[in-house]
Amino acid sequence: MRPLTSEDPRTVGPYRTLVRLGAGGMGVVYLARSAGGTLAAVKVIRAEHADDPGFRARFRREAGAAARITGPWVVPVLGADTEDREPWLATAFVPGPSLAEVVGAGGALPTATVRALGSRLAEALVAVHEAGLIHRDVKPGNVLLALDGPRLIDFGIARHEGATALTTTGAVIGTPGYLAPEQASAGPLGPPCDVFSLGCVLVYAATGRPPFGAGGGAGALFRTIHEEPDLTGVEPGLAPLISACLAKDPADRPAAGRVRDALTARAPGDLGDPGRGRDPREYPGRPGAPDPHEAPRTAPAPARWEMPAGLPALIAERSATALALPDPEPLPATLAPAGDGDTSGPGRRRLLTAGAAGAVLLAGGSTATWIALRGRGGGAGGGPTGSGKPPTYTIGLHADLGGPGRATGLAHLRGARLAVADHNARADQAFRLALRTEDDAGDPAAALRAAGRLAADPEVIAVVGPTGDVLREDVVARYAEERLATVVVAAGSTTADSATALHLCLIRPLDRMLPPGLIGYLTRTRPATRILLVEDATTPVLATETGVAFREATPAGATLIEHPLVRGNAGFAAVARKAVTSRADAVVLGGGDPARAARLATALADEGFTGSRVAAGPALGPAFLAGAGAAADGWVFAEAYADPTALPSAGTFTAAHRERFGAPPATWAAEAYDAVGLIARAAGATSASGEVRSGIPRRLVRTEHRGIVRTLAFDASTLRVRFENGIFLYRIEKGRPRFLGPFADV
Repeated sequence: MRPLTSEDPRTVGPYRTLVRLGAGGMGVVYLARSAGGTLAAVKVIRAEHADDPGFRARFRREAGAAARITGPWVVPVLGADTEDREPWLATAFVPGPSLAEVVGAGGALPTATVRALGSRLAEALVAVHEAGLIHRDVKPGNVLLALDGPRLIDFGIARHEGATALTTTGAVIGTPGYLAPEQASAGPLGPPCDVFSLGCVLVYAATGRPPFGAGGGAGALFRTIHEEPDLTGVEPGLAPLISACLAKDPADRPAAGRVRDALTARAPGDLGDPGRGRDPREYPGRPGAPDPHEAPRTAPAPARWEMPAGLPALIAERSATALALPDPEPLPATLAPAGDGDTSGPGRRRLLTAGAAGAVLLAGGSTATWIALRGRGGGAGGGPTGSGKPPTYTIGLHADLGGPGRATGLAHLRGARLAVADHNARADQAFRLALRTEDDAGDPAAALRAAGRLAADPEVIAVVGPTGDVLREDVVARYAEERLATVVVAAGSTTADSATALHLCLIRPLDRMLPPGLIGYLTRTRPATRILLVEDATTPVLATETGVAFREATPAGATLIEHPLVRGNAGFAAVARKAVTSRADAVVLGGGDPARAARLATALADEGFTGSRVAAGPALGPAFLAGAGAAADGWVFAEAYADPTALPSAGTFTAAHRERFGAPPATWAAEAYDAVGLIARAAGATSASGEVRSGIPRRLVRTEHRGIVRTLAFDASTLRVRFENGIFLYRIEKGRPRFLGPFADV
């Protein structure tokens, strides 16, 4: 990161530039921040290139295509303005290092990591190819490593030093040493050239060197065309697959989808299985074999991502650096970027978004959306517009209102009702909202029937819920069958596969994602030097995730001591004695059973332990408070919900809730209010580019909504909610939880 110069713009479209990330012959890449705080990498093309009509036309076409690419392993396009004097394109910012940096510093990666890396990069290429693009520059420098896997960057956009995907046909594009023979000879290009480059990247990851020698330049081009790759050091089980990827003839290479499947396969005889690999000639183009250029539509689960040593610490450092950058000084009013409700700026009208590439986004505000709705048919959730009245969109609420989770369901219902009423009271509303409720009474079979009724209603544009603690896979699948978005507020865990739940939008961090709040507390609020980590065997998932989080991000200068809490009743006293004898000043419970947490609290109190005691939210419940009694005081819990009565931003909501329902808002009411607001904002941004119901699932995770509890924003690559501002801390005082605030502010 380098400071901005006097010649750098302070605003690019809706983004405020912070620092330079890089520069080259084609343009400059900036780290920038949106009005809602989202960081983005914004590439601005130099005016001299944009003056070429052919270049601008290609940029316009490829920016639109790139914006359609979605998937967990690509860094997606967030927006672009192809008509600006200096066109720009914004992508999600990934703070991780490149594969080139990691291998250059630490050497070759383990085979398991190479396999996982390859399967995810191949999946990314499937998404690129299905969008009608070819990447043309797959190389270690264009692969960023995140905590959950790699991200492929820089597709469909101009490259530095004249090597651009926007050059004319016949030009040599890409990076020598990682491009295919047809690229090296300026021949016709297609998806197989990306597969060749992927093979080169895998050799580099597995051996620490490229397959056609070091040095690049003309020598690498010659060797790529005329010589065989050097696979010395590649694990034998991977060599056949990589050899197939590096075939000189594009027709002999497997498609990206087949590479993904081979790297995922575990059965003996599957391509890539250690010691049992097939001859690469048996793979593509043989009688009875699958079409090598046809990628399967359903991706299997990739191999577990084994992070290279030191990666979590490096990502944490870079993330902290980026987040710590100060906000730019306020711009003069004449230079300020248009806000969500501003529809006058030409750049705003030209903004391409990932959910509607090539379409015109008139504005985020409701007035402009209503202009776009006039003269158009109603569609799902709509209504006749010829009368001049705005349409009505129905939001479904799937809740337990008569079973064991009635309190949570009722909180959702009240929060949603207030949100609908507030939306409809707005003078400038482009559409009205209605609420349809289905009660499943906490019964799994009834939940599936309730989902079926809501999914079958063409007037319902999205659903809030279900409201149970566990989100069931069959319910998610039922909504997905009808392509109906579900916004889940309260569920702490799910049995659904996130890779297939394309219409699922979780707006809270799951229970296993809460430990960073505890780490923050023991780092900043109550710094600990000796931390006893207790993993409770009765709740293995939360115990494991808590353990992994603390091992990978132990507070600086602290010593981590581990002691298991075994099943049964005999382990609590031993843990408490360990806390005292090891001179720990903090105890972390990795577990979610409130009754067992109470027994641990009592044991610690009996041993006279007075240090910090922390746990994730599932361990806090009536059984903990009742069972621990006075020993509960001082414990701190990380939760995914806030107390709206203690939030200034939720003051109006709290007052309205008291007035209408005669009580303060219960847990999850405010979050349900924000969920409706998120759907309404997504509907407003979707209706100008097609049927509302079909457009909302993709738009939800591209939307940034400033709610009364927190800003709802999503990671652009994983499409998961950003949890940084969604973890809240509570401390038990006099037998009751007291809200401390977001963990980063405590």
